[in-house]
Amino acid sequence: MRALHAVGARVIGVGERPKEALDEQMRHWLTHYEQVGNVTSPEQVMGALSVVRDKVRIDRLEATVEAHMMCAAKVREALGVPGTSVQTTFLCRDKPAMKEALRAAKVPCAQSIGSGDVDEIRSFAAGVGFPVIVKPRDAAGAAATYRCENVAELDAALRECGVGSGRSVAVEEFIEGHEGFWDTICVGGQVVHEFVCHYYPNVLEAMRTRWISPQFICTNRVDSADGYGEIKAMGRQVIAALGIETSATHMEWFYGPKGLKFSEIGCRPPGVGAWDLYCAANDVDLYREWAEAVVWHTRKQTLSRRFSAGIVALRPDRDGRILGYEGVGEIERAFGQWIIDAHFPPPGTPTQPVSAGYMANAWLRMKHPDYDELRRMLDAAGRTIQVRAG
Repeated sequence: MRALHAVGARVIGVGERPKEALDEQMRHWLTHYEQVGNVTSPEQVMGALSVVRDKVRIDRLEATVEAHMMCAAKVREALGVPGTSVQTTFLCRDKPAMKEALRAAKVPCAQSIGSGDVDEIRSFAAGVGFPVIVKPRDAAGAAATYRCENVAELDAALRECGVGSGRSVAVEEFIEGHEGFWDTICVGGQVVHEFVCHYYPNVLEAMRTRWISPQFICTNRVDSADGYGEIKAMGRQVIAALGIETSATHMEWFYGPKGLKFSEIGCRPPGVGAWDLYCAANDVDLYREWAEAVVWHTRKQTLSRRFSAGIVALRPDRDGRILGYEGVGEIERAFGQWIIDAHFPPPGTPTQPVSAGYMANAWLRMKHPDYDELRRMLDAAGRTIQVRAG
């Protein structure tokens, strides 16, 4: 909202909360607001925008939350508003259809199927070999994702996902290797800003293992180090194949014994505050750059690549309520000049499950001109800071 308002857009919001529940700044940025009961209902959003269209022309309709993307695409198409199409949105949400389209475009992907038939899924797993990954067809990140090492684990995951009771899932060959992501802002199908990040460890392990303090790091070597050219070339191939035009994108990839493999892409910004890291690392307001792209179809700022920047998630040692923290002062004394920001919920705060993500509990974000030094600093923070709960 802030960025759209700043570049001169007349911003009209559609949401589920009453206008009175919005903060003062939000109300200032908005020209008009329409409340609906369900922002994922095309009929309700259409109804709200029909009121708006009687007064002003609608030039763009944008959504940045994964669950809202298809509704926005359907409404855009019905109203004749420019933006990401229903077909592109479907391909960016339905994992089996996405990979089928990209395999046809010669993008290297894991073998996969989408199915609601237990016997078909078992046959697929037998053909590609265990382990296999089971997840919702429209999953975001590692939500409701299972790694199955054998038939018994596969059957349990399928039952959990509702297969055999009318539900269909994505089932994929497990790809061994290091995991990262490539994010962009695109204008007219052309990449105008891009970023490469690395996960330590891979997401599935990070979201399942309490003792790990996982991190991801945006590298400032993306334009200079060997290897990133292959990621950037594959990403552009994906954008072209899926018909992505003016949008933010978030693409996951793996690199291992089978080489570079595409994992999935969202036609939206990344989560977990990744854009904040990109801003801090590159002396740029990326939110304003996104607004420039969707409103004026242009790029205004240049990335400095001065820093790498990353986040380390700090997990409570058990579920319950936060009791306190150890080691925070030591890290602040050692690396204070490089700390971007941090979040330490006060004692008494209920803990969140490990699977809730990198920012669910305590976290710390840092930057440094040298990528390897930043990794060392984040590792030190993960080892030193202890979150006590009980």
